[in-house]
Amino acid sequence: MAMTLRLSKEDERLLALLAQEDEVSCQEATIRAIHEAAARRGHEQRVANASARIRNRYAEVLERLGR
Repeated sequence: MAMTLRLSKEDERLLALLAQEDEVSCQEATIRAIHEAAARRGHEQRVANASARIRNRYAEVLERLGR
């Protein structure tokens, strides 16, 4: 899918800096940033889900420890 990305001058500068540091094009730097953000959010959701399961499973023990 073709897309036009409109960036502020500051965002454009930061993107160019990322691309330069990674020795890739601005397009590749953008794609990498998208993938990294998606992976980070996915990880955060998996941790939150695991935490909820553990809290439910050990609710009684956690309650006793909190006394």
